[in-house]
Amino acid sequence: MEDKSTKPEEKGFFEKVKETLEELWEGTKDTAEDIKDVTEDKYDDIAKKAAPVKRAIAKKLTATKTAVNEKASAATTEAKAVVKDVKAKADTKVKDTKAKADAEIKQVKAKAADVTKKADAKVKDVTAKAKDVAAKSKTEAKEVKAKVETKAKEAGDKAKSTVEAAKKAATAKTTTTATKAKRKPVL
Repeated sequence: MEDKSTKPEEKGFFEKVKETLEELWEGTKDTAEDIKDVTEDKYDDIAKKAAPVKRAIAKKLTATKTAVNEKASAATTEAKAVVKDVKAKADTKVKDTKAKADAEIKQVKAKAADVTKKADAKVKDVTAKAKDVAAKSKTEAKEVKAKVETKAKEAGDKAKSTVEAAKKAATAKTTTTATKAKRKPVL
């Protein structure tokens, strides 16, 4: 007699495990593909939303750079005007002081000439006086000249410090504005 059973043949344990693993693998692959598609769609949506924001930021950055350049230019122009004004004042003071010194020298020379004319009678007396007057006038001229140079140097130093202060202020403003412009908005 034959032992043929009418029941369907049962699969073995390893075959069942193999089928289960294949089903899991197929499900995992499908899920991974779905996740990939959703991720790509989401990335495209975010990129589309970010494009106008990027353009707006670029426009703001350009406008800020232009404003900073204009302010720096204005500060530089103002500093140059201040320096020019200070130099003009210093030059005027030097010229005035020199003119006064020249006038005093001319007066002293005129007096010395008068004394020399009168000195024909009193040569020794007048010669001594003339030497004293000439020495005093030279000393006074040197003192006046030294004062003029000192004042001119002070005016120049003041102009330099004013220009440096203006440059520092412009640099500080530029740095602050550039730092603000570099900040990225939070999406």
